[in-house]
Amino acid sequence: MTETAEVSHPLSPQDCLVALMIAVSASDEELRTAELVKIQNAVNHLPVFANYDIDRMNIMGKTVMDLFGEEDGLDALFGLIRDNLPEKLFETAYALACDVAAADGTLQETELRLLEEIRYELNIDRLHAAAIERGARARHISL
Repeated sequence: MTETAEVSHPLSPQDCLVALMIAVSASDEELRTAELVKIQNAVNHLPVFANYDIDRMNIMGKTVMDLFGEEDGLDALFGLIRDNLPEKLFETAYALACDVAAADGTLQETELRLLEEIRYELNIDRLHAAAIERGARARHISL
């Protein structure tokens, strides 16, 4: 077997965005319908996903769930994201994560902790993070 056949394919930037959104949804150990719909809508409508193979979403879901089952799985996920997501998409990743967290109208403590960890791992400026968070709140407020 050749060496290239043994190396797994790296994640695309879109894979990283999807994995992060799934991680936020799964962080409270319950994948809520509103959150999954938000992920699906993002993938179907945002320009960053224009050429994304929708079938990869299932692979990313399995990858995230497998990593969450490991002791250092979250660290491994962040390593994959940092290795494969261009820095220019870090704020996009955080914005998508915030939208998924806010999609069901409630923010669980585990979601808040994961958002904090995402801010840290992706080195999101605190002022920029506050603006992104405020935008997510404004988009998901209900009467």
